[in-house]
Amino acid sequence: MSSSNLPAGTESIRPAADPRRIALFGGSFDPVHLGHVHLAERARKALALDEVRFIPCRISPHKTGTPPVRSADRLEMLRLATRGLPWAVVDDMEIRRDAPSFSYQTAEAMAAQFPGARLFWIMGGDQWDALDRWEQPERLTALVECIVFDRGHPLPPRDGCRLHVLTDRHPASATGIRDAIACGETTHAWLAPAVAQWIRDHSLYQK
Repeated sequence: MSSSNLPAGTESIRPAADPRRIALFGGSFDPVHLGHVHLAERARKALALDEVRFIPCRISPHKTGTPPVRSADRLEMLRLATRGLPWAVVDDMEIRRDAPSFSYQTAEAMAAQFPGARLFWIMGGDQWDALDRWEQPERLTALVECIVFDRGHPLPPRDGCRLHVLTDRHPASATGIRDAIACGETTHAWLAPAVAQWIRDHSLYQK
C-alpha cells in the first residue's frame, strides 16, 4: 500500500505535464448537504484535482431499509448544491443503471471514458474499513487512488491500494436533516439555501 497523509489546509501543487485528475464521489446524496461539498472541495485542493464527479447511486448495495427519494430530485439537488463550482460535475451514470450500483463498475466505466486520466475515489474512514466487503474491491483499487477522510482514527493498511489520507470532518448528517424535516423544520443549517427550497417546494422528507 502506498500512502500520503495531507494535513488540513494543505493545497497540492502539481507538475504542468501531470495527467488530468478526476475524483469520483459516490453516495445516495439523500439529500446532498454542505458536508459533501466541503469534503469534495478539501480533496480538490489537497490533490490538485481538475474535477470532482458527484455520482448519486440509483440503488446502493450497502444500504437497506427506506429507499432514497426519487433519483430526479437527488440529481437536481446536487446540481443546485454545486451550481457555480466549475470543478464539480453531477454524473447520472449510476442512476441510469437498473441494478445496484457497484463501485468497480463505475470506476471501469470512467477509465474507459477518460483514458489516460488519473482517477481517485473519495470515501470516508467507515467505507475504507468496509472495503474488503465491497463487490470485487480489487478491481476498484486497480483503477483508482483512494482519498480517505479518516475522521480521527487510524486506517488499516490494504495491500495494493494507493491511499491519500485527509484529516477533516463536517458535522452534517443526511439522516439528521431528514429527521429534522420530518419533525417540521422547513430549512436546515447544513443545507444550501437552494437545496432547502427544493425540498420545501417538493415536500420531500415530510412524514
